[in-house]
Amino acid sequence: MSPDNELSILRYRKRAADYDASAERTMALRRRTIALLALQPGDVVLDAGAGTGLSYALLRDGVGPTGRVLGVEQSPEMFEQAQQRVQREGWGNVWHALAPAESVRLPEPADAALFNFTHDILRAPAALENLLRQVKPGARIAVCGMKFFPWWTGPLNLLPWLKNRPYNAKAADLWRPWSLLQPRCVQWRQQTVLGGMGYLASARLAGV
Repeated sequence: MSPDNELSILRYRKRAADYDASAERTMALRRRTIALLALQPGDVVLDAGAGTGLSYALLRDGVGPTGRVLGVEQSPEMFEQAQQRVQREGWGNVWHALAPAESVRLPEPADAALFNFTHDILRAPAALENLLRQVKPGARIAVCGMKFFPWWTGPLNLLPWLKNRPYNAKAADLWRPWSLLQPRCVQWRQQTVLGGMGYLASARLAGV
């Protein structure tokens, strides 16, 4: 496991207990991001960096009882909460693994992939490559996360850095967090959110 992975795990260990409460502030944005996937009954959807499984219910609503949700999370403390959530709800069509994105093996190819506030995955070429090769060509992609304000705002960018640092190893790499993913996609559509401090994008994985 790389030093970046280890640092990320350490940071989420400190945040896991309060994560769901803090994520309430961006639940509306999470719903918007998932809606961009246009999930259909029977789809298989990947939740990259699934955290505590907070997106599972929304994703299951989209794929229905005949679809499947595949979750990947490397933080043991976050994954434990996701596991408890799945067991408590009795979700038989959720498969998830405690594993780094760089090495996880999915049980089947995905029709769609969600990257919701998964900055370190998006900035790790090996992680992104491993996940995308297990997603079907033409798969629907939705991504949301934090970014810097324009360069000319200067010290204002201390704010997104401070908000990102408690969670991610690559907290300073916020100029174009999507730059490794976008060239792999077609039909890329992007908008600014969170008052200029975030981005929301949808696309299809190239290959068809």
